[in-house]
Amino acid sequence: MTKPMFRVETSVDDNTGDLVAVYLRVREGEVAETKEVEGGVVYADYDSHGSLLGIELLGSCDIAVLEGVTANEPEAVKRFLRGGAPRGLVPA
Repeated sequence: MTKPMFRVETSVDDNTGDLVAVYLRVREGEVAETKEVEGGVVYADYDSHGSLLGIELLGSCDIAVLEGVTANEPEAVKRFLRGGAPRGLVPA
């Protein structure tokens, strides 16, 4: 498993300035698989070794969804995802 590297990437609507998507990157790497985690709202990217690379949020989801994706991740990754996700998308 590669060392965690944290970054929040956002996409906004060019016309309205509204937040469209948030990508919570936890590791660099090439995406080998994307899994739909929560009905068209949350997707998780994994490398060829099954390591989590990042999570894309396209709408609001419960914090339990992120916690489920990160169950086997180091505590630093869990803390980043709890603190890095915008409260409008992941209410505490």
